[in-house]
Amino acid sequence: MVRPLRNYPAGSCLHMVQRGDNRRPCFHNDQERQRYLELMECLGKKYRCDLHAYVLMTNHVHILLTVHAQNAQSMFMKDLSQQTAHWVHLRHGSTGTMWDGRYHSSQIDSDAYLLTCQRYIELNPVRAGMVDLPAAYKWSSYRQTQRVGRVLF
Repeated sequence: MVRPLRNYPAGSCLHMVQRGDNRRPCFHNDQERQRYLELMECLGKKYRCDLHAYVLMTNHVHILLTVHAQNAQSMFMKDLSQQTAHWVHLRHGSTGTMWDGRYHSSQIDSDAYLLTCQRYIELNPVRAGMVDLPAAYKWSSYRQTQRVGRVLF
């Protein structure tokens, strides 16, 4: 069966979630998390996406971004997923899928929803009981968005 195209026009703001296969961990260490963030920044520039918020959880990631070309999120997520999986498999001598199917995406339709979604993303580690305060979690955009505003890159 053919999957439906996620047809988002330029200027769309999207909340995307991708889970590890069978809810397994996506990252094994901080080096892998750091590489994911660097790749996310590089691909954001390549595909003209403004990143507003992110969090790298144990078994999934949340990304909030605005695309400046129609369906840029598709190529952004494809490259991010494939390159991350390839690098992790090379490091660990593993094979197979790393991600649980395609990413999930929701379009953000108002500034109020954008702020609610950003808060939801950045508070995820607190709700999961990993930290007491969002600033204590190293792998989210919380500390950056408190300093520089809404667009990270």
